[in-house]
Amino acid sequence: MAQFSLLILLPTLTIPNLFISGVIASATFTIVNKCEYTVWPGILSNAGVAALSTTGFALQQGESKVVNAPSSWGGRFWGRTLCGEDSDGKFSCVTGDCGSGKIECDGANAAPPATLAEFTLDGDSGLDFFDVSLVDGYNLPMLVVPQGGTGVNCTSTGCIADLNSECPSELKVTSTTDGESVACKSACEALGQDQYCCKGEYNTPDTCKPSSYSELFKNACPSSYSYAYDDKTSTFTCADADYLITFCPSPNTSKKASQGQAPVASNSSEVNSTMVYEGAELDASGASSPSASWSQVIAPAIATMATAIWWWL
Repeated sequence: MAQFSLLILLPTLTIPNLFISGVIASATFTIVNKCEYTVWPGILSNAGVAALSTTGFALQQGESKVVNAPSSWGGRFWGRTLCGEDSDGKFSCVTGDCGSGKIECDGANAAPPATLAEFTLDGDSGLDFFDVSLVDGYNLPMLVVPQGGTGVNCTSTGCIADLNSECPSELKVTSTTDGESVACKSACEALGQDQYCCKGEYNTPDTCKPSSYSELFKNACPSSYSYAYDDKTSTFTCADADYLITFCPSPNTSKKASQGQAPVASNSSEVNSTMVYEGAELDASGASSPSASWSQVIAPAIATMATAIWWWL
């Protein structure tokens, strides 16, 4: 009877606990705020894909949060800045606002301009596809670093340049209090012309070409999407990876911004191999990192319990 009870106890202890702790997940996202001001991340699942456990929250300077995503999840992450509540308690942000009226976005998208990290997990050949996109404009620096994945194109991507300070006047979004640039619109959003939006007669890769505006973004952030058909140098793939998403990734990426004070990013002009080092640096400084997947932690425990059962029998 003791042997039978122990056999029953094993799945009772392990399987439910895996679900309760969120271990049954395709990927773990660790979102870190290294800006010297609060960032309110927003999360939106793709159409037809279930929402994650949270769709929006606040990250103070130096804070991090872990979000688990199930198999085949797809969606986007972004950062909202200069947020607060009005006298009626309605929550809104100067940049990246999702219009929900509260911290949780609840299925609402980011209002452009906003820097986006986009993911499709377990896609073609079981690979995760991801990118950092400036197609909807830019509001703050962002870096995506795969953790523990494999693949020839499994590498970091992001935009850590100061596009707000370099933004042309016709694309610039300014603070209402001091006139500082707080975001940079895409040419499509600002000018609304088909050749910038890849619409109408410009709706194919052959007819929609980079513009002087998209090239400004591309030169500053070579691995990020700069316009709709910028696929060749901007899409990355990994197998069996978790992901570290960092706002203001380098130490001098952004100075302190309070209400009415614009974020100021560093003048780094490209994303290169130092990205991986910066991701490791985050681990050393205390930010949580999913460098080892939960399954790698749980599997040895299950094996140990199975061995114990064998000896018991």
